[in-house]
Amino acid sequence: MRKTIALAATLALALSAAGASFAAAPCRDAKGKFIKCPAAAAPAKPVKCKDAKGKFAKCGTPGAKPVA
Repeated sequence: MRKTIALAATLALALSAAGASFAAAPCRDAKGKFIKCPAAAAPAKPVKCKDAKGKFAKCGTPGAKPVA
């Protein structure tokens, strides 16, 4: 029973260590060498508009101006 538990613990430790090394640098070039991953572009923030009274309004309505 002890041998089975020790074997299972050793196997789990080995698999977790192997998984961590692959997760460190997932990007590779055409030749299979590890490279720095390209930076992903951040999604653009939605534009919010306010009317003349200062309340939020749809940007297509007359008198609505974009807020920075």
